[in-house]
Amino acid sequence: MTASEQPRFVVIGGGKMGEAIVGGLIAADQGAAAALAASDFTVADPGEERRAYLAERYGVSCIADASEAAGADVVILAVKPQVMMGMLSGIASLPVYAGGKEGPLFVSIAAGLPTTALEAALAAGSRLVRVMPNTPLMVSQGATAVTRGSQADEEDLAYVRDLFACLGYAFVCDESDMDAVGAVSGSGPAYVAALIEALRDGGEKEGLDPVLAEKLALQTVLGTAELMVRTGHSAEETRIAVCSPGGTTLAALAAMEEGGFSSSLEKGVAAAVVRSKELAQC
Repeated sequence: MTASEQPRFVVIGGGKMGEAIVGGLIAADQGAAAALAASDFTVADPGEERRAYLAERYGVSCIADASEAAGADVVILAVKPQVMMGMLSGIASLPVYAGGKEGPLFVSIAAGLPTTALEAALAAGSRLVRVMPNTPLMVSQGATAVTRGSQADEEDLAYVRDLFACLGYAFVCDESDMDAVGAVSGSGPAYVAALIEALRDGGEKEGLDPVLAEKLALQTVLGTAELMVRTGHSAEETRIAVCSPGGTTLAALAAMEEGGFSSSLEKGVAAAVVRSKELAQC
């Protein structure tokens, strides 16, 4: 698969992440997705209302079941991890999902399911690339980690990386890192939202209007991230630059650390890794 080819996509699962991928790739005007159009996509989803919405919103073809697909060069597996294996067992024997070089390239976005388990459920010889995206890809600001299975080659890996780079940033990593990736960036938007909630609530307790407090917290998170991207400064450098000796920021950080700020986040990441490994056993 190369960026110069015009692939046909089947997206199995029309939920929020499936929608974000479809909508983002159609809207992309550069890179590996530049030439993609709505006519290149078929979305499989059992929900009649969901299919109607996706067809109207994006102009894509929709089918009720993945078995109805006429053909595909790339199959994006966008169903929940808990139903993934059952879904794969239902399509593995279908000619449209055949393995080998003549078959499609499979791309899984399911958390916790390693390439070995997915390959075992697919037709023999299936080429598979596993990705771990996060929800900001809905606004083309995603962070996506990419790794390949045993049958996919470097060209397949590069194509998928370049494809998801159209939805933000994409990084190649080892399979062994994927649980940690999911715990940091996959679940990360929820952590950031929780931080904004906490800052809002803290501001409200000090007399700020809660709407204003949330806007201030949100813009501060957004602005800090952009500052770090543009300057190239590390998180540590950025933190230190804000702290004046004996000032309010150091007092705040000290109080947060007394409350277990850093250790709580580290425990959260560790808990997410544990749960990701548990999902692989389901």
